[in-house]
Amino acid sequence: MKQFIIPVLLGLGLATSCQKKENSKGVNTGDLDSAKETVSMIGSPKLLYTLPEKYNTPDGMALAPDGSIFLSVPNLADNSYPGVLVKFAPDSVQFFTGLPVHPDTKHACPMDLAFGPDGNLYYADNQFENDKNYKSRLMRVRIKNGKAQGVEPVVTGFGLSNAVVWKGNTIYVTDSQWDMPNNDKGSAVFHFTLDELNKGRISLKTRTIDSHILATFTTEVNETGVDNGADGLDYDSKGNFYTGSFGDGTLYKLTLKPDGSLASKAVVKVSEKIPCVDGLIVDRKTDLIYLCNSRMNAVMRIAPDGKVTTLVQNGDTDGKSGQIDQPAEVLLKGNRLYITDYDKPEKKFVNTRADDVHTMSYVDL
Repeated sequence: MKQFIIPVLLGLGLATSCQKKENSKGVNTGDLDSAKETVSMIGSPKLLYTLPEKYNTPDGMALAPDGSIFLSVPNLADNSYPGVLVKFAPDSVQFFTGLPVHPDTKHACPMDLAFGPDGNLYYADNQFENDKNYKSRLMRVRIKNGKAQGVEPVVTGFGLSNAVVWKGNTIYVTDSQWDMPNNDKGSAVFHFTLDELNKGRISLKTRTIDSHILATFTTEVNETGVDNGADGLDYDSKGNFYTGSFGDGTLYKLTLKPDGSLASKAVVKVSEKIPCVDGLIVDRKTDLIYLCNSRMNAVMRIAPDGKVTTLVQNGDTDGKSGQIDQPAEVLLKGNRLYITDYDKPEKKFVNTRADDVHTMSYVDL
């Protein structure tokens, strides 16, 4: 198997600047309409890393069993660079693996990722921007004694595989573009048991209520024109799942029956409108939800009673001083909230262009 090095970035938690080559390949979307709104400056995010051009859209994050953090970089702002996984570590140990490109699109596009109970690393391979004909996958990096032994698809046929969460021996995956014959604004949450994945590759039945679907959703398309639906995903201390729509900002709560099937799906009543939900995480000690409002350049906190608090927000920026630059994902480790700055805007977003500065930020709670 062809191997690539997962680069190791040293000293997690320090405002470190990696060597960055000068270029202007970043997608310039400066002609997109901005949100045309006054955005308040809230909070004081700090710069975690300035990443080189070859990591131009930092996205998902996952905690490894050893406490290190893995980052996915799909490089969708400039996909002349291959999608990669990056390990943040306190030493210089390198992690070797290969990210197989899709045989049709010739791209690897890692989004969210999570370590399973088997010790392997699973990630969503989002091929939607390369091919909308259900080419996205769920991938498994097989790990033994801390080293990758290979990478393989375990589920194929997603439209836009996105968030990945393990709970017990079941993995949950959002598909932000799971359309049906009578609904072209659809999305879904899927679930698969570890036993199923170990029996062989699963091929989803596209444009159907596949047997692995937990819940489906419909996006209300607004002035952004974005119809991406279920995006971030996590669960609370009681086992309830939460996901939100990237296109319209609706936050959903999913309760499960003892057998793992869906008991109920409800819209979470919040104290103020959230226009966009990207990545999210639940602090299971408090059941507070932290989510990325990518459209408004903000990170928000949702209390169990639905009260919304904006923790961090700023106007259009390149993020070089640690300010938010279209947040995509949050990761809670101790009292620190890590934030990836995806920086690839849509129409009517506060962020108006994908610039040549690529950053990660953090706030101490």
